[in-house]
Amino acid sequence: MRKDGIGRTAAEVEAFMAGRTGKSRVMLRALTAADQDEFVRLTRDSAGLHRPWMSLPATPADFQAYLGRFDHDTAQGLLVCLADTGAIAGTVFLNSIIRGRYQNASLAYAAFSPTAGQGYLSEGVGLVLGYAFGRLRLHRLDAQIQPGNQASLALVRRLGFRYEGHSPDLLFIDGAWQDHESWAITNTMYGPGPWPPHPTLPAR
Repeated sequence: MRKDGIGRTAAEVEAFMAGRTGKSRVMLRALTAADQDEFVRLTRDSAGLHRPWMSLPATPADFQAYLGRFDHDTAQGLLVCLADTGAIAGTVFLNSIIRGRYQNASLAYAAFSPTAGQGYLSEGVGLVLGYAFGRLRLHRLDAQIQPGNQASLALVRRLGFRYEGHSPDLLFIDGAWQDHESWAITNTMYGPGPWPPHPTLPAR
């Protein structure tokens, strides 16, 4: 089930990237079992960058367990890679994908230290917006960000997300329940489309 889900995500991302025009410094691809060693090494090397904002798998066993979350329908793991070398620059997750009248997913992302601060993650998340709205036909993406995470807040502002409020004690991170700011973007905020509705969206 998990492998099939990752394969479906890989196929969707490949189709999305193949349909794009113009050049970019980064590309998207699905997170797979073959990325274990590089991902774990980057996570360990980036511990100071990620803490206390998020926790990523830093051992092979944790990575394999983490990979099991991505079934394509409710969660997808994506990588932002440098277009010229293929090296992993960051990761983006589409979590809690809900269809029907909601058509929403929760967005999470992280840069890795070797290439952090060079705009690669911003470009990658920008690609994920196009993928989520154009290929997955979602209507809305939300991002929950701790108030002190200035780099992450700057990224969503740069990409046109809107602030939707403050949520006390929202997520358990770094050993405690942390407050978060809620930010979101819809497909109509992102661009003119076309944005055909997903088959699960009711007619009325």
